[in-house]
Amino acid sequence: MTALRRRRPLDIWPAFVDATASLLMVVVFALLLAVLGHLVLSTALTGRDEALAELSTRISHLAEILSLEQAETDRLEKLLAVRTANLDEARSRINTQQQTITEKTTLLSQRNTTIEEQGNTITEQLNVIETLQLDIAALTALRDRIQAELEKQIAEHDLIRQKLQEKSELNVRNIAQMELLNQQLEELRQQLSVLASALEVAEKDIAEKQLVIDDLGTRLNTALASKAQLLQRYRSEFFGHLRETLSDYPDIRIEGDRFVFPSELLFESGSDELGVAGQQQVKKLANTLKDIAQVIPNDLDWILRIDGHTDKRPISSDRFKSNWELSSARAISIVREMMKNGIPGNRMAATGFAENHPADTAETAEAYARNRRIELKLTSR
Repeated sequence: MTALRRRRPLDIWPAFVDATASLLMVVVFALLLAVLGHLVLSTALTGRDEALAELSTRISHLAEILSLEQAETDRLEKLLAVRTANLDEARSRINTQQQTITEKTTLLSQRNTTIEEQGNTITEQLNVIETLQLDIAALTALRDRIQAELEKQIAEHDLIRQKLQEKSELNVRNIAQMELLNQQLEELRQQLSVLASALEVAEKDIAEKQLVIDDLGTRLNTALASKAQLLQRYRSEFFGHLRETLSDYPDIRIEGDRFVFPSELLFESGSDELGVAGQQQVKKLANTLKDIAQVIPNDLDWILRIDGHTDKRPISSDRFKSNWELSSARAISIVREMMKNGIPGNRMAATGFAENHPADTAETAEAYARNRRIELKLTSR
């Protein structure tokens, strides 16, 4: 029995199982350590990525702020350049206007000298003074507009300068430019002051000339009133003699400053040709006018105005398309007949009024007859 036990084979399985279990536990532990290390490493990498992302965001934000700041600086520099150009243009305009004012002042002085040397008429003096007054008014308005624009430019430049002063080192050159602009603005102010002084001198000169013109105008009005009274006297004498000469025709009448002939006394219906009776009446008229013309002074520039009028009924013929042509043609026929009887053409004027100035607005045959008339008016040219 003892011999049999000694020959029994060796059993290594339990030892193998134990060794395998131990090895498995070691492997599991190693895997566990690896997993834990991976988790720790992943967590660390994730934190770094988030930090990098945050840093990238902040860098982008700072870059955007820097870009906006640069854009704002560029905009301010461009705006400053525009304002500088505007100031240069304003200065050029002021120089131009200053030159214009100098020319106008010189022209005014020349005009005054010409007036004193040559004795220009009152009408020419009035035209010159009025033109200069308009020029001075326009220049004054332009000066005020430029002054307002300059004040606006100054306010805008002050604002730009305030913004530029906040830009540290990049704004040093711009500040220098602003100082230069301020000097230029001061020069413009001085030029405007000189311009205002020149305008005041011109306005004072205009006022003095206006006093002279007012005095001359008063004298002229007095002279014209005297001429008008003299013409009125000769008109009354002319109408009186004419009324005596044509006393056989009661339809001839005097209305205010006009002597009125019925058209039927001179013309056939719808015609501009003077009949025999009409020619005789015009001859008497011419003789009376020649008698009065002999006593009218030569310096009284008189004319006899002959006005043709029709009634409102329309006319249309081969010769006359409307009452305008008929009324004008009748007035011209009388002028021609007067010239045949010795009245010079420069002492007469022919005018046609058609039906537009009726003497009677009624719708009757009598009213139409009153409206068909020839009016004579002795007046000045």
